[in-house]
Amino acid sequence: MDKDSDSTVTSLDENTENFCQNPTRDILAEGITNLFKPTIEKLDERVATTIQLQAELRGQLEALSAQLKDIERAQSQIPEFADKVKELLNVKHKVTVISNVLGTSQERLTGLHKLIEKEQRRRQALLDSAISTNIS
Repeated sequence: MDKDSDSTVTSLDENTENFCQNPTRDILAEGITNLFKPTIEKLDERVATTIQLQAELRGQLEALSAQLKDIERAQSQIPEFADKVKELLNVKHKVTVISNVLGTSQERLTGLHKLIEKEQRRRQALLDSAISTNIS
């Protein structure tokens, strides 16, 4: 006999018919999905809040930087301010980079949240169709 013919492993296509007939798998999948959903929603809210605070901080840093430049212009020879302005510009740059990273993270979390909802709807539809088939 051929080794391949003795195998008990079945392909994914062969098991798709059993998908609706396996309530344990559906319950586990729904439980895992429900386990991650609140965490993702909290992360999404916190990222949004952080982005808003980062934007406010960036605005305040820009205003402070402008004020320091005005003070530096008003007092012609204060070398300490030049270094501090550079530091503020560096901090402003870092805030911008962090804000961009957080924005990208929020977009990813939003996409993941949409995928979770889509998967839940798909599973619910499969479950509903399996229930209606069993009832009929």
